[in-house]
Amino acid sequence: MEPVIIVGAGPVGLTLALALARQEVPAVVLDEGPGKEEARPARTAVLREDTAALLERLTSVALDDHGVRWAGWRSVRRKQVMSEITFDEGDLAPLHIAQHVITGALRTAIADEPLVKVAVDSRLDSIEQERSGVAAHTRGPTGTWWRGSYLVGCDGPRSTVRKLQDIRFPGRTAVERHAVAALRTELPWERQALLHRMPPWRSSGPTAGEVTARPLPDGVWRLDWLLPPGKDLVTPEILVAGIRETLAGWTDGATPAYDLLDTGVHTVHHRLARRWRAGRVFLAGDAAHLLGALGAQGLDEGLRDADNLAWKLATAWHHGPYEALLDSYQAERRAVVAARLRAADQVLPVLRGGAGLRHYVPGTARGHDALLTDGHLGRGPVGAPGSYADSPLAPRHLEAEIPVDTPFGAPVIDVRVTAEDGSFVQLRDRMGRDALLVVLIAPGTGVWERKHWVSAGVMPRLAAAVTALPHPAELLVAESYPGAPAHSVLLVRPDGHLVTALSGVRPADLYAAAEATLGGAVKEEVQAGSGAR
Repeated sequence: MEPVIIVGAGPVGLTLALALARQEVPAVVLDEGPGKEEARPARTAVLREDTAALLERLTSVALDDHGVRWAGWRSVRRKQVMSEITFDEGDLAPLHIAQHVITGALRTAIADEPLVKVAVDSRLDSIEQERSGVAAHTRGPTGTWWRGSYLVGCDGPRSTVRKLQDIRFPGRTAVERHAVAALRTELPWERQALLHRMPPWRSSGPTAGEVTARPLPDGVWRLDWLLPPGKDLVTPEILVAGIRETLAGWTDGATPAYDLLDTGVHTVHHRLARRWRAGRVFLAGDAAHLLGALGAQGLDEGLRDADNLAWKLATAWHHGPYEALLDSYQAERRAVVAARLRAADQVLPVLRGGAGLRHYVPGTARGHDALLTDGHLGRGPVGAPGSYADSPLAPRHLEAEIPVDTPFGAPVIDVRVTAEDGSFVQLRDRMGRDALLVVLIAPGTGVWERKHWVSAGVMPRLAAAVTALPHPAELLVAESYPGAPAHSVLLVRPDGHLVTALSGVRPADLYAAAEATLGGAVKEEVQAGSGAR
């Protein structure tokens, strides 16, 4: 079967290529650039627990060595501390890292991956779909046609793939603008991120409304100043004035020494593609959606797109055309991003000067602070990872289903498990392998060697039920899982979202849940031009 064609070699496209290769699916990445990433310290990302773990799993790079896990978060209004959060060791602290570091780690991993080919200086100009595959033409001294099984557009906000498929991209332009500077200096809050609203000093810089400081390694900080609406030019003189005033205000005196490394203006748009699938062509990342106001991170959602789509494409590539499963990519991911955009659109008038919605926010100032904190820390409707509880893949009417602390459709909690070879691993390490995960909760199994319990109790019956599932599955054993009673069984998707929890070994319910996770009773025949419209 032909490889998957990925258009775009940013973090989302490269992540998708590695995620497919991990599941033994070849990929061709069409990179319109020279194959190198420019180092821009002012272009960074704040990764949440799930997306940081995904990148580490694919690259085998400890990202903590290249970024900063926040030790805390402080929100200040004028001179008053509105909230302060400390992240202790083991807490799920956000990871702040330069984007070129992420891309570099992905490119290094791809260089050692024989299933991924990167074609540099390859700019897409045509797509043709057929019943059995897709062809893409790239420009160059010698125009090249590339044959593939599927094609995924990860080619950014101005996506050529989206335009060639005539997919609309409605939304709002410039919902926020920020002047950005990366500089090396010493601030009073080591490894703590700061949001300062309405700082008390008189400003001749970009704005006095809102300033954010996020730490990076080696004493570097990224500072963002919220700009007023409009397209006023931010001159170097204005930006330097803002830097000096801000640093002086935070250090209660003269401006401390600093080394300015990079600057820019970051404009946030809110847009959502009408369709994320057109036959054998899919959209992911900024090609499918734009978001990022109120501290939310667009890259997080792009990486989740790649994680969601990879296992579905791998299933179709290896096991035949599962059309309902492929359709579920749009149903799940578009719904999650749409909900985040709706939440941001409801909150923006409250926080950015509109008085009409103030009565929705109790305590006004503290309510505003809570909303912004949620966005920056990846919590609440504006920032939290989405759940697929209403997915078309969710099983219905399972007699033995029981609740656990993780809602169905949400990402599972990472716990230690015993693998089939007897080794102890983290649950998250077994994800993304073109296999469902079946986890038996069995207290005491961590104490005894596997040989003492693998053929005892419910294990033989469960092993037989796992073998009979309609898709490859790996049987794991955990001593405990939050909210799960002893001898319960969890079914987890390859992307780490919980399908169901069952009270004991129930082969019929387990089979039905696995079948639903694949999109239905039987794989469907390919239909030309099928897909969400």
